[in-house]
Amino acid sequence: MNYFHLLLEALQSIKSNLLRVFLTSAIISIGISSLVGILTSIDGIKSSISDSFSDLGSNTYTIESKRDNRGRSSGIRKKNQPPIKYREAKEFKKKYEGVGLITVSTVVTSIAELKYKSETTNPNVFVEAGDENYISVKNIILEKGRNFRKIENKSGVFVVLIGSKVKSALFKNNEDPINKYITVRGNKFRVIGLLEEKGSSFGGGGDNRLIIPIETSRKLKPSSNYVINIRVDDVEKISDDIDYSTYLFKILRKDPLGSELSFTIEKNNSLDSELDEISGYLKTAGFAIAIITLLGASIGLMNIMLVTVTERTREIGIRKAVGATPKVIKYQFLIESILICQIGGLGGVILGLIFGNLVTIYIGGGSFIIPWLWMSVGILVSTFVGVLSGYIPASKASKLDPIEALRFE
Repeated sequence: MNYFHLLLEALQSIKSNLLRVFLTSAIISIGISSLVGILTSIDGIKSSISDSFSDLGSNTYTIESKRDNRGRSSGIRKKNQPPIKYREAKEFKKKYEGVGLITVSTVVTSIAELKYKSETTNPNVFVEAGDENYISVKNIILEKGRNFRKIENKSGVFVVLIGSKVKSALFKNNEDPINKYITVRGNKFRVIGLLEEKGSSFGGGGDNRLIIPIETSRKLKPSSNYVINIRVDDVEKISDDIDYSTYLFKILRKDPLGSELSFTIEKNNSLDSELDEISGYLKTAGFAIAIITLLGASIGLMNIMLVTVTERTREIGIRKAVGATPKVIKYQFLIESILICQIGGLGGVILGLIFGNLVTIYIGGGSFIIPWLWMSVGILVSTFVGVLSGYIPASKASKLDPIEALRFE
């Protein structure tokens, strides 16, 4: 059996029915594009979120208030834990004698409007406050200028570090922002540093943000909740340091012996684990949606192939009369079905690649990615759909009686 000859015959058959092949492959293309597009966008968004988490680094852990668990769970009402107060965070930092570098921070607002001369930003600037260790612990890089000094933080001086988007919005014609004064919530702040551009991210404001000294933030609007981040350069010592911090903060919070902690301590890689779990669920849902779409497409293709077999009954009879075996007839229609699916699969992979990256860039601001795994999966799935959809019509064609087929009108 000459497979190359069968391939040429399949291509010739496809060429003679271009409209039907186009419509059929379009159905397959939609299914494959949804599969590749959804999975690509999930990978891209996950990558963008991971980049945001990587600000902390794998050698950093966070102490924060336990999330509210309102209502009932398993019939038991859970106690709402109090937020971490500034007094507690400050006292912890003072008494901490571990091996890490510690910083206290808080979110001031995510809807700030800034002004500089006649320029005004949209009311969506993220304002956070931290101490002199904040940018070191969170791996924030300064493109220009300097960080807060310890005395500036302690005294609550009105100085600020700005993101690249804030600079672009307020300082036109490439004006240098350093030592210029901007207005934040009616207060004049002197710009002392420009943050290096990092791209959009989920949470933290990306490049559209300000960082002010934490004591200064208390003059504007005292926060009700603070976060403690600790960076331990020696990864082997991080577990011991977490145990020490848990013990110390439990004493400061006056948690009863043997009771549930009123706060959480999480290593940064635990956030990655949670993200992997969430993205896994999303991928499963996306895969299920795509499979349902492809199931409908395969039924449509099978129906079209059955119609094709009926239309070509006389041709099948002639081929059998001149010596074609049932196996050759079967493989001819099977190859034709697979080719149609491959055409649709290739188109679907390209569309899915474009769609997935557009979603990623629009939502997460991530870079363009080429998901070789999902592209390969798309091609393999389209091949499987071709075999599945073409097998029954091909078997029907191979079993036709040549005499009856020649009589078919």
